[in-house]
Amino acid sequence: MPIAVLYDIHANPDALAAALAEARAIGVDRLVFGGDVLPGPLPIETLDLVASLDVPADFIMGNGESAILSHLSGRGLTHVLPRAREGIEWTAAQLRPGDRARLAGWPATLRLTIPALGEVLFCHATPRNDTDIFTRHTPDARLRPVFEPEGASLVVCGHTHMQFDRTIGATRVVNAGSVGMPFGAPGAYWLLLSDTVELRQTSYALDQAAARIRGS
Repeated sequence: MPIAVLYDIHANPDALAAALAEARAIGVDRLVFGGDVLPGPLPIETLDLVASLDVPADFIMGNGESAILSHLSGRGLTHVLPRAREGIEWTAAQLRPGDRARLAGWPATLRLTIPALGEVLFCHATPRNDTDIFTRHTPDARLRPVFEPEGASLVVCGHTHMQFDRTIGATRVVNAGSVGMPFGAPGAYWLLLSDTVELRQTSYALDQAAARIRGS
């Protein structure tokens, strides 16, 4: 039951297409999208690519989708950093009527049982919300109260756009990285779950992707 786990795409369909092509070549039979499919420069192209998938897929909501829905509902973006608001507003304006309903239907978390790994909890940032920030260096003492009560063998998160694999108390916590906007060397970063946990990085045509983005 190999599963490709794709977080923080940020409307970069070229990066997503490359990661999906590698996942298909491996033979994954399920996809999990861990939030922040949007916002970004090519939202419609990204949503159409996701809609065309021929592999079963699960989705959870990230802080990006939450912010877009907040803006569309008139609740405002006071909780969003000022430098991010323009991109969120622009992305929201591109969406079609059905896109908003699709995003609103995504849950905050997902649990799956993978025989070799046990119960796996997928969340965007942490199990308690989609905006918490922690890294590979955050002390265990601060994080045990966040993760241990969940009772999962493995928690998969994203949000900080940096891959890591660490153990917090009795819980293994893995950051899948960012497909579309990694904070590090270029590439599409994602996670493969099977009998093992494998952090992946896929190369793609950066010049082509940059040209599409400039044209948006």
